[in-house]
Amino acid sequence: MAAGGDVCGPDGYRSPLSSRYASPEMCFVFSDRYKFRTWRQLWLWLAEAEQTLGLPITDEQIQEMKANLDNIDFKMAAEEEKQLRHDVMAHVHTFGHCCPKAAGIIHLGATSCYVGDNTDLIILRNAFDLLLPKLARVISRLADFAKERSDLPTLGFTHYQPAQLTTVGKRCCLWIQDLCMDLQNLQRVRNDLRFRGVKGTTGTQASFLQLFEGDHQKVEQLDKMVTEKAGFKRAFIISGQTYTRKVDIEVLSVLASLGASVHKICTDIRLLANLKEMEEPFEKQQIGSSAMPYKRNPMRSERCCSLARHLMTLVLDPLQTASVQWFERTLDDSANRRICLAEAFLTADTILNTLQNISEGLVVYPKVIERRIRQELPFMATENIIMAMVKAGGNRQDCHEKIRVLSQQAAAVVKQEGGDNDLLERIQADAYFSPIHSQLERLLDPASFTGRAPQQVQRFLEEEVYPLLGPYESVMKVKAELCL
Repeated sequence: MAAGGDVCGPDGYRSPLSSRYASPEMCFVFSDRYKFRTWRQLWLWLAEAEQTLGLPITDEQIQEMKANLDNIDFKMAAEEEKQLRHDVMAHVHTFGHCCPKAAGIIHLGATSCYVGDNTDLIILRNAFDLLLPKLARVISRLADFAKERSDLPTLGFTHYQPAQLTTVGKRCCLWIQDLCMDLQNLQRVRNDLRFRGVKGTTGTQASFLQLFEGDHQKVEQLDKMVTEKAGFKRAFIISGQTYTRKVDIEVLSVLASLGASVHKICTDIRLLANLKEMEEPFEKQQIGSSAMPYKRNPMRSERCCSLARHLMTLVLDPLQTASVQWFERTLDDSANRRICLAEAFLTADTILNTLQNISEGLVVYPKVIERRIRQELPFMATENIIMAMVKAGGNRQDCHEKIRVLSQQAAAVVKQEGGDNDLLERIQADAYFSPIHSQLERLLDPASFTGRAPQQVQRFLEEEVYPLLGPYESVMKVKAELCL
């Protein structure tokens, strides 16, 4: 804070994550005000617990600390840090300045990581609590979309080449399934977070054991009391000076995995937009291109892909940081963590806000989808046609050869002349196939090529998706708001 200065506005750099993209609530969780207010809260909780366990701390000192939790002189703290080159002691002095009676007991027995690491864990927990309902809302919106279009046939693609038909709703369930896995992973990591607690400089609790004159039970009670005040069910039994940086790997791994899911979904949407089968919402006055007025670029999906790539790379930071933490702790984790933890959550917040906006306004063009099916379905239906001919008394091998020749002729019209697929017309014009001419319309009904896709959608939503969304029912009606 002190070294970098506070240059903002048009003359200084500001992260686009906070100035353009992320929500105000996520930005606040990673703000200086929230961070340093939490430091003070932790100092208060420590003093309250120490007083309860018999240390000579007065009610007057406790009340003075309570009254000044929000009275933070950021300018003074910055000046103190310039002199001391120590952010925690700068804020100890700043807090003590407005709490003169309590100044002597602030941070009693603690090390810097008591406020630093415990605050980070509180922030991570609260940041997860912001992300989880947003992810649940995205899943809910896509589930509505999938249910409504569960039986709308569409051309499937493997290798981005035409494949067997699926349905628009079934394809959407592929996206939903990945996001459900992400929701479960985020819930798991959030619930597995443990408090660092009250551990001292190298994790041995030696300073607190001295304060309580060798009473191990009181030291354990102190740790438990502060942990409960912070809203955690468990604290680490073992720590060095910091909580293990493996926690940061777990946190950023599930966020990176979420980034991969969103990138895949939005890439699919971009490809479908090119095919003119589906589009993200496009506002009335939105401009797609400064040079080409007709353009309807999928800019929201492109933004999600761009930010998702950034999110996926951030997990490399905690991986490397954890690997180079020497013995009980080295400080080369600090500057890196200030950046990667905040950026990961602000990026995840942005892509979820954006994806919710996309999923609330997806537009499908059934006529375009139907036209593409008509171009490819005659080739896909050849096996059904052969089976029908055999049932009508034909020879399978003769029919196969007839179909092969007609298919190549139709393919030549499509590829060499740029015409439509006329295989069906060729079959109708060939007397050999007269026994099944009356069946061709039924044999080429797109719905008969989608298998159990509609039933799969219904079962998937009922058995796997809706139960997972149950805990978030109260926040489902919140609409997505984009900053820019």
